[in-house]
Amino acid sequence: MITALTVLIALIAVLLMGAVLIQNPKGGGVDSTFGGSQANQMFGAAKSTDFIEKITWYLAIAIFVLCIATTFFLGDSVAAEQLLSE
Repeated sequence: MITALTVLIALIAVLLMGAVLIQNPKGGGVDSTFGGSQANQMFGAAKSTDFIEKITWYLAIAIFVLCIATTFFLGDSVAAEQLLSE
């Protein structure tokens, strides 16, 4: 169970890094460089930015909740030591 949670946290962390890199800062960003015009045609400029921002927040909340849940599964320090020794 701990291994599955750890893999899920790592996957969400990679997705979160991608979402942060895609966001459009003040001077333009990866979003406008790679297909930004297509996203603007489909969603509109404001909706595309809102969608990416919402995804970023949801991924950040998910990683926070999973990290807290993992600590509950680990329990006391004896369980953590056993996990490290494996």
